[in-house]
Amino acid sequence: MAKNLQDTTILYNGVKMPWFGLGVFKVEEGPELENAVKTAIKHGYRSIDTAAIYGNEEGVGRGIREGLKEAGISREELFVTSKVWNADLGYESTLAAYEASLKKLNLEYLDLYLIHWPVEGKFKEAWRALETLYKEGRVKAIGVSNFHIHHLKELMKDAEIKPMVNQVEHHPRLTQKELQDFCREQGIQFEAWSPLMQGQLLDNPVLKEIANKHHKSIAQVILRWDLQNGVVTIPKSTKEHRIVENASVFDFELTKEEMDRIDGLNQNHRVGPDPDKFDF
Repeated sequence: MAKNLQDTTILYNGVKMPWFGLGVFKVEEGPELENAVKTAIKHGYRSIDTAAIYGNEEGVGRGIREGLKEAGISREELFVTSKVWNADLGYESTLAAYEASLKKLNLEYLDLYLIHWPVEGKFKEAWRALETLYKEGRVKAIGVSNFHIHHLKELMKDAEIKPMVNQVEHHPRLTQKELQDFCREQGIQFEAWSPLMQGQLLDNPVLKEIANKHHKSIAQVILRWDLQNGVVTIPKSTKEHRIVENASVFDFELTKEEMDRIDGLNQNHRVGPDPDKFDF
């Protein structure tokens, strides 16, 4: 169980991945983005998650460089994730997309590279490219995002290397327990995007009650629930006080009853697209 912000889970290939990170979905290029990344690193975050489609890799890269300088740490102490977009899925095009992301981020390697969505008929070729990058030592770990169990099974039929991570929508209204169990059985690390359900849970009475009991915010309770479930989590924020607050989740523990009550909020409700029904 994670005891502090720098604590890591060990992926099945031995790579250490922080349990907690900063997500930058929908944060546009510019000073706000760069400052958020720099601030997170300065306050002890060691994981930054972006994607080609976010259109903000250059700003993330600048924020990383400033953050490393301010925190006085080396690139090796940071875990950086990006993702290949659907239009680039294919063997050669995925290799090219990886190079483009590196160039924008101004980094020599990524710690984790993910297939963003399981586009039918395309994700296997893209996975072959990820395997090549991994075997060549260009990337430390490879994985997928938004894959259901059947997508994972289909991928693993022909894959030489199993995904190390599956990053999916996960929050108290969408607990995805079956998928979580499957990933655990397969040794695939489960990671949550949109852990706070884009703010839609911040007035939930059950969560409010639990939060009050621990003198914590609802966001902190949800993020703690993630960690106690063995889920890597990457809440998004651009405000310094919120970045700090989100990460203040290592000084309390939810009881089994509280964990069960939060699990009980599940309604299989998505804020993002269903990976079986998206059309982009």
